[in-house]
Amino acid sequence: MKPVQNRSEQIQQTLEAEIFSGKLSPGARLDEVELAERFQVSRTPVREALRHLASGGLIQMRNRQPALVATLSAHKLVEMFQVMAELEGLCARMAARRITPAQIAELNRLHEALISLSNTDRVEEFYDVNRQFHELIYEASQNEFLAEQTRALRNRIGAYRRLVTHKPSRREGTISEHAEVLRCIVKGEEDAAANAMRGHVNLLGEKLLDFIALFPKGAGSEIAG
Repeated sequence: MKPVQNRSEQIQQTLEAEIFSGKLSPGARLDEVELAERFQVSRTPVREALRHLASGGLIQMRNRQPALVATLSAHKLVEMFQVMAELEGLCARMAARRITPAQIAELNRLHEALISLSNTDRVEEFYDVNRQFHELIYEASQNEFLAEQTRALRNRIGAYRRLVTHKPSRREGTISEHAEVLRCIVKGEEDAAANAMRGHVNLLGEKLLDFIALFPKGAGSEIAG
């Protein structure tokens, strides 16, 4: 029984990583038979892995049909970005009090890397460094539970955040917004750091319009990858 469980966990982790990275886009099919062939296992560990992914809201199980990577409505996504902004704002607030010199040095390094990447076509690399910048602020909050919750929500909307990154104007905005977040954290300005991070993450005004414009017209309230 234990080996099956271990294999199930491996399959779950692989599929999670592919969902978070955007390799498996919202609406993608997850057929048990195809997955069993891919991972060279029986359908039992595959079914167990899918059940865990469904319990975390990452996929949608369907009767007598393949599971689907979860597709979120535009309304739901905006709500999730609002909560994300509050969580990341709290991380930035606490980081302004608790960040270490070594973490400040690393944040500066990541920021400089983003500046170098911002005018290139290396969008995936920009996205990855951007993720590291945010992850380091979660870590700098020195609150493990907060970091876990923030990371979990970020992972759920990661595929959609990745789409925004492909807009050159958004990458330019990221640089200036990160600079302000970084300045506030380094100076220990807690309220300003929280406000700067909330403004950076939340979908408001032109950022919301840009986000909606990424998806096909006539798609209705559902956003699919």
